[in-house]
Amino acid sequence: MNQVVCFGEIMLRLKSPGYERLFQSPVLEATFGGGEANVAVSLANYGVSSRFVSVLPGNAIGDACERSLRGFGVDTRFIARGTGRLGVYYLEAGSNQRPSKVVYDRADSAIACAARGSIDWNAAFEGCNWFHITGITPALSENAAELSVEAAQTAKMMGLTVSCDLNYRKNLWKYGKSAPEVMGALVKYVDVCIANEEDIQKSLGIEADVDVDSGALNTEAYPELCRTLMETYPGVNCVAVTLRESRSADHNNWSACLFDGHEFSRSRRYEIKNIVDRVGGGDSFSAGLIYGLTHYDKKSDALEFAVAASCLKHTVPGDFNRVTLAEVEALMGGNASGRVQR
Repeated sequence: MNQVVCFGEIMLRLKSPGYERLFQSPVLEATFGGGEANVAVSLANYGVSSRFVSVLPGNAIGDACERSLRGFGVDTRFIARGTGRLGVYYLEAGSNQRPSKVVYDRADSAIACAARGSIDWNAAFEGCNWFHITGITPALSENAAELSVEAAQTAKMMGLTVSCDLNYRKNLWKYGKSAPEVMGALVKYVDVCIANEEDIQKSLGIEADVDVDSGALNTEAYPELCRTLMETYPGVNCVAVTLRESRSADHNNWSACLFDGHEFSRSRRYEIKNIVDRVGGGDSFSAGLIYGLTHYDKKSDALEFAVAASCLKHTVPGDFNRVTLAEVEALMGGNASGRVQR
């Protein structure tokens, strides 16, 4: 039985209603979310046994956050409690030519303050076979970076498959170390690397002929980019890259590619109009890829499952991808009409 452990920060998400600007009205929608927690919830929705490990403050907000995860069936037994606060992010949903806006308020969060050794990784990984982390957690603080590397190293030593979504966040790398310096130490323990069109360049310092700002994609550059990553980090045996063509805040084309050292696969391309919420789209891809790689014989089928899952996330408000295995498989199989199911 697959048992997946996800480690990272979960935050309080405060969003302005609908497409309002932040504080246009004196109301904010309060939910929870964060990269690795989003992956754990998606996997639980697919029937996979998932465990989320983090450090939360020992107060009522931390309690509510943990309850929200347990409500999806996520195992929270190894969440530690510590000093500090729960990080917050504010979200303003964009529309058409006005992009979405995220404002972070996560300095001195409990996980950023937690020291190496705060979590018993041997106990957290016992009986598990997969560990997932992102590049967001190591960007929070030097303490969080040390915890992240400790976790990946222990997981590798215990025989778990390690996946990492590089998830470069330029507004977080503020504590004196560069992303390539920290992520290079982490990725040497990684088996499955997940990225978008800029992450490999910004997180690992690997150059490629890819324009990350134009909205257009030079897909011919991706096989060489993946190959270079795998040559630089020989432990990586699979690289998946999400391909987002952003026409506007509401209209994206969405696909992905995968390279396993031998074969380069490109997924079906979805045109997604009238996007409801794209936050968590990459996390839903990661969860879908983990599910696919552990349930399908062909990596190309795993890729198609991941892209279908993340396509559906764009229709769901909130960080969490509240879709079922059957719904993802239906879209993967070509049922994209959107007709009412009775």
